[in-house]
Amino acid sequence: MQEVQFYGHGKILLTGEYFVLEGALALALPTTVGQSLKVRYRHSHQPKLTWTALDHGGKPWFESEMEFWHFEAMKSNNEEVARDLQTILQQVRRQNPHFLRDDMDVFVETKLEFPREWGLGSSSSLLYNIAQWAYVSPFELAMKSFGGSGYDIACAQSMGPIHYQLNDKLPKWQPVAFAPEFQDQLFLVYLGTKRDTRSAVESFKALPPEARKAPVELISSLTREITVAADLRHFERVIREHEALVGSALGVKPIKEELFSDYWGEVKSLGAWGGDFALVTSTRTTEETRNYFANKGLSTFIPFREIICGPSEDLLHVL
Repeated sequence: MQEVQFYGHGKILLTGEYFVLEGALALALPTTVGQSLKVRYRHSHQPKLTWTALDHGGKPWFESEMEFWHFEAMKSNNEEVARDLQTILQQVRRQNPHFLRDDMDVFVETKLEFPREWGLGSSSSLLYNIAQWAYVSPFELAMKSFGGSGYDIACAQSMGPIHYQLNDKLPKWQPVAFAPEFQDQLFLVYLGTKRDTRSAVESFKALPPEARKAPVELISSLTREITVAADLRHFERVIREHEALVGSALGVKPIKEELFSDYWGEVKSLGAWGGDFALVTSTRTTEETRNYFANKGLSTFIPFREIICGPSEDLLHVL
């Protein structure tokens, strides 16, 4: 049985959240965990698509059998997920009319390397993998399926930190040497609430145009500054400025002010505010920092170095 396999990294948006949609320069970080997609083919006179999605523990969380004409689910254990998958595959067919036209049964198995609720890019890594399999543009597939800025698609295919920007609505990105010497003082904390990125984006788009566009240049400047911050104090100052700017534009309190006002370091929201992960800085021991958040009921605490893909040695040497 013929078999092919694809892989996409997860993502963290460190700067530029929301305003990347308006052309702000963003610092985006691929993660060391992602998602694989394995495809097997078998000759058949009545071809069908069998889809199995495995969670990070290897247990199936979604299973479906689909026909090839309209990708309707003949069997499924989750109708909502089946409809989303149908939307993706129908868009693939529009981009590549030859996709899945042979007399073959197709068996797809996806495998996440992180819990689904973490919001590290289960959808974007899936879209990227499907696009590679189907020989279509992952950015066009993402934009025409669920929208968004596309930074997560760029992360899926990148091996280290990138600067990402929409230029006349077209994606532009390049690798950057973001590897702060103080990265052992940076941590990710899961806030326990998965935020629906699509609804967060729609809320942002509902803001007046001037509110969306006014901070773009300053956000871009802060992105450049945080990328090259020489020490933790400088890094923390930029975090405070970025949080205050985004919070003011959205009419939302920064997360440190809202939840962690007694914390000694800085706390930065990542991606859609109000859920998923936050980046925290600390000048105290890892154990003391971990205990602070554990005492607030937040037990998922990950050192930055363990989950963020670092830049290549060649890039560090050149830059």
